[in-house]
This record gives sequence, C-alpha cells and structure tokens, in this order.
Amino acid sequence: MHGIRVHEYGDSSKLVEEDIPVPQPGPGEVRVKVAAVGLNFVEIYQRRGLYRNPLPLAPGDEFSGTVDALGEGVAGFQIGDRVATARGAGGYAEYALVRADQLVPVPPQITLEQAAAVLLQGITAHYLALSTFPLNPDHVALIHAAAGGVGQLLTQIAKKCGAKVIATVGSEEKVGLARGAGADEVILYSKLDFEAEVKSLTSGKGVDVVYDGVGSSTFLKGLNCLKPRGYMVLYGQASGPVEPINPQLLNQKGSLFLTRPTIAHYTLTREELLWRAENLFGWIASGDLTVTIDRTFRLTEAPQAHAYMESRQTKGKVLLIP
Repeated sequence: MHGIRVHEYGDSSKLVEEDIPVPQPGPGEVRVKVAAVGLNFVEIYQRRGLYRNPLPLAPGDEFSGTVDALGEGVAGFQIGDRVATARGAGGYAEYALVRADQLVPVPPQITLEQAAAVLLQGITAHYLALSTFPLNPDHVALIHAAAGGVGQLLTQIAKKCGAKVIATVGSEEKVGLARGAGADEVILYSKLDFEAEVKSLTSGKGVDVVYDGVGSSTFLKGLNCLKPRGYMVLYGQASGPVEPINPQLLNQKGSLFLTRPTIAHYTLTREELLWRAENLFGWIASGDLTVTIDRTFRLTEAPQAHAYMESRQTKGKVLLIP
C-alpha cells in the first residue's frame, strides 16, 4: 500500500511517499481502510521534531473509513462498519490501525469526510468549552484564531453555552468566518492591538478565559486580557512554543490560572470519548454545528498540505484523501 513516512526531522519535504506493508491488527486493534485523514498541527510539530517521536514516523492520528480487519478480542465492530478516530496511528496511508477503544461509530447522517474533519478538533473544542473552563452565559471568552478549524468549532460551542465571544483573526477574509461562527466581536490582530481592543470592549474588566492555540505570539498579551482569577487555556502553539515563565507572573497579573490541556486527558474513559463524539455528531446532524472543510489534498500531496497549514491561511479543516 501507499503511505507517508518521515525519516528525518525538518520541513514539509521530509514527508516521503513509500510503498509499505499493509499493517496487521494485533489483539484489541482494528484495521481501517482509510477514506479521509484530518490534518492537525501536532503532525507538523512531530515532523519538525518539536515533539520527538521515534523515527521513522508514521503520521496521522485522525482518520475515518471502514473496518477492514479485526484483531483478536475485538467486540462491537464488524467488517464494513463506518468508523473514525482521533487517536489512531499511521493514518497518512491507505490502511491504518487503531485500538478498538479509540474508535467511534460514524452515524449514517455524517459523511466520512465530516467525521475526519471534526473528531479531533471537535473533541478539543468540546472539552475546552464544557470541561477545561465550563462556559455559561455569565462568561466572556477570548478565542484566538477563531477562523481556524478549532476556532470555528469552539466559537460555535461557546455560543451554545451562552457565553459572549471576542474573537481574533489574522486577515480581513477571516473576519466573516468568525462572525459566521457566532463571534460577538472580531478583532483583526494584524491591524489592531488585541490587548487594547479587549480592554476597550470589556470596559477594562477583561475576560474570564482566553483560549489560545497560537502560542508564543499571543500568550503574554493574552494574560493581560484576563480578569483577576481568570483562566489562560493554552491548547496549541501554531506560532511557536511559549517561553517558560516565572509562576509569580500569574500572581502579579491577578492570581491567574494557567492550564495546558490535551485530548488524552479529556477522553480518559470510553464513555467520555463516546459522549463527546456523540454530542458532536448529533449537533452536526441537527444543523446546530457547522464543520468547515477548507481544502482537500491527495495523499501524494501531503507536503503541500503541510505547507498550506504552516502558511496560517487555513479557513477550516484540511483533509488528505488516500
């Protein structure tokens, strides 16, 4: 089969197409014939070597498709079932393996492309808004990169919770996307100082929570946007990793809270995983949540897909189609 491997850390050219063996499922594993792969910044971090996974690297945690083979002891799935995962392995390929407990059924109302586009980013948005800092109508949230994949979903879910959303975006084109997702206020941070704008919009009070998936270029100013005892939720580093800080800074800026969540700790049980996935699929089916697929690339175009994401021009989810 065809698959993508990384043999040395570096730029997107290090994503190399190879002819590799079809993987065989072990005990508790399922082999999936991949229909679509959701691309995420974590794979860029892995490829660059920011996250030091062993080489050669077989990227692709998030994908959808149909069950092709079952390992020993797997129950609850049959050959041909439509499924998706946010925590598989080697998804940049025609076939990939996933532990059965990390696989979710895809209902008939949801396309496999939608499933691959929403699962990881949607679960991320779900736990950010409902668990990491549970939003309610009394809250004001600052959401950075609100026109991106997580940002659009997080904005929609925040509005479902009744919160007021102040969004930041990087281009004029993305202002409309953030507003379309439900943002109450949108700041074009390439032209305006978002810290000053947030303080103006909140009459100097600040926001209850900052959801920051951008990282180094927004983090420190984001702390200045928080109310006393506000929450900085740092869930990504699209602009680069945040430099270490002295914890005393959190005291000086208002006894702030800082957390760095990840999906593994918010899907600790199968019940929690299914709850989040079923919520997302149900909201999509009812029209309460819109998933934006920005662009699709062929598997052989994985380097171009990574380069496109790194350009920070994405307006939704990017997919690979084997």
